Amino acid sequence: MPIVAQSTETTDWVSRFADEVIEESERRAPGKPVVVASGLSPSGPIHLGNLREVMTPHLVADEIRRRGHEVRHLISWDDYDRYRKVPNGVEGTDASWVEHIGKPLTSVPAPAGSAYPNWAEHFKAAMVASLAELGVEFDGISQTAQYTSGVYREQILHAMKHRGDIDAILDQYRTKKAPAKKQQQKAVDAAELEAEAGSGAAEEDDGSSGSAGYFPYKPFCGACGKDLTTVTAYDDDTTELTYVCTEDGFTETVLLNEFNRGKLVWKVDWPMRWAYEGVIFEPSGVDHSSPGSSFQVGGQIVGIFGGERPIGPMYAFVGISGMAKMSSSKGGVPTPADALQIMEPQLLRWLYARRRPNQSFKIAFDQEIQRLYDEWDKLDGKVAGGTSQAIGSGGGSALPADLAAHARAVRTAAGELPRTPRPMPYRTLASVADITAGAEDQTLRILSELDPTDPLSTLDEVRPRLDKAEAWINAHVPADQRTIVRDEPDTELLKSLDEPSQQSLRLLRDGLADHWSLDGLSHLVYGVPKVQAGFSADATAKELPPEIKTAQRTFFALLYHLLVSRDTGPRLPTLLLAVGQERVRRLLGE
Repeated sequence: MPIVAQSTETTDWVSRFADEVIEESERRAPGKPVVVASGLSPSGPIHLGNLREVMTPHLVADEIRRRGHEVRHLISWDDYDRYRKVPNGVEGTDASWVEHIGKPLTSVPAPAGSAYPNWAEHFKAAMVASLAELGVEFDGISQTAQYTSGVYREQILHAMKHRGDIDAILDQYRTKKAPAKKQQQKAVDAAELEAEAGSGAAEEDDGSSGSAGYFPYKPFCGACGKDLTTVTAYDDDTTELTYVCTEDGFTETVLLNEFNRGKLVWKVDWPMRWAYEGVIFEPSGVDHSSPGSSFQVGGQIVGIFGGERPIGPMYAFVGISGMAKMSSSKGGVPTPADALQIMEPQLLRWLYARRRPNQSFKIAFDQEIQRLYDEWDKLDGKVAGGTSQAIGSGGGSALPADLAAHARAVRTAAGELPRTPRPMPYRTLASVADITAGAEDQTLRILSELDPTDPLSTLDEVRPRLDKAEAWINAHVPADQRTIVRDEPDTELLKSLDEPSQQSLRLLRDGLADHWSLDGLSHLVYGVPKVQAGFSADATAKELPPEIKTAQRTFFALLYHLLVSRDTGPRLPTLLLAVGQERVRRLLGE
């Protein structure tokens, strides 16, 4: 048996759920692997809200593995769900896609130019690749394969035999007046993104009721392939089933104990799978957690199949700056692959690990990503330092829950995730990538000069973080916010400067050679206004009058205008290093 890591601190939400899941698994299925589950519908791009459907059980499963237990994390690919609508933002879609509505997702052609055989496989592939990069271990289950191979035949026949019991449960909710719509939980900002339930099937009906009664099963039409069908007769003894298609009038009589072209309706399908797989833990999105929704109703229906509803939390919104609340079927929403283009897997894992599932949080694609990286690097340094004070107390270490979230971000039970060997600040790498437009020789020169005592020898030392920062600059920073260094000095501005301003530039130019490093230039640019006012360049904020801050801001604005013709820009020490000593001197009037 392999050696497993010690459990992390028991003060975080993951450990608490792991305790409950282990206890519940020992009660329900002693001696068997612990089963946790997620459900994802590849009906369109699988977005970062859906990722919470996977990361919540993944983190719990991984903690259980760390403790030495065998655990299975199932991801049900709901690829036998009906194609409900044509997503926006999917390249190659047009009005012709409407003709496929009602077919299984695996029967819909892939978007134009795709290398995959159908719609479901196309959107599944990107998520599988992202989960691999994130270190998520799972057992994937295609519901198309399960249904069309007859795996669920006994469960389907059982549901049809007990359709009256199922109908009675569902009827308890059909007859209730819908409650007044409450103000939903406010997401983290105006750019909220709804973390929908993973199945994507919450809007499906709960079965057909007609003159022949209620049936929890939907055949796909033998003529058009769609689920726009109504069961008109069923014989429990022979399993003879007759249906008619409301789309084209096609009718067919089949033996259900041999027929594999159909599926249980969603509110019956989900609890059936809980029982069939023995699921102990599965989270649910807000749309599956209200009274009468799939998770609540399923808790009653699962008993018909001899099972129990899983334990698991409702998970809350994931916010994306600048994006409206959207579902994956509407398209245009950032996916895990989008996030992993601009951030390392450890950072993305950390964002999901550090907040309880019922807490909203945001994933930044704007300037906020720099602050998030600063926060992550600060925590990373505190973990490496190993001191004992709490974050925010002025000390050098982290709270136990922060340590646990960090540990879950950087490694799984299988080992540590690959990381950048020399993780320079993200904002510095982004600034350099911006200024150099990706030129590797210039990038290496600048980064090597950041710390002359320990110069960088190759860009591989700062990859993949450098590549992520460059991708962010290129994809998410507007053109009017990019940094373009002047080719020639602004002679008019230089001539118009008064003597104090000219003196500040002389002080800076005179100190460049002796301060040519990131720390040295930081000391220099902040020190010039202090020296001009008669103070030491080393004077602290407590020793200085408030007007020094105003003088520093004025000086910084002058430098930005002379270097990049703007009021602001990248941090000045980084900008000066990027421009180079000779060019800085020329642009500053030497």
